[in-house]
Amino acid sequence: MPTLIRFVVILLVLVGLAYGGMFALVAVVDPGEKEITVRIPTRDLIAAPEREPLVRREIDTSRTADSPPPVDGAPAEPADGDVRTLEPGAPE
Repeated sequence: MPTLIRFVVILLVLVGLAYGGMFALVAVVDPGEKEITVRIPTRDLIAAPEREPLVRREIDTSRTADSPPPVDGAPAEPADGDVRTLEPGAPE
């Protein structure tokens, strides 16, 4: 039993030293302030049309699961609010 008590006391002393060291760092060390400059390229600030996505997707929660599938594999006409994919340069 004395060996266990000695081990626990040594652990407590080590924990106390670590806690004291952290407290001393907080109380004594001042990190200081420094000005920095970050250059951002102009191309990142201006939105270019070729970068914008062709499809803007939104979640449509009004559709039901029992909507009929397209007939004979023919593409269905998109309803108002459905997601449409546009070809580049094609009129809407």
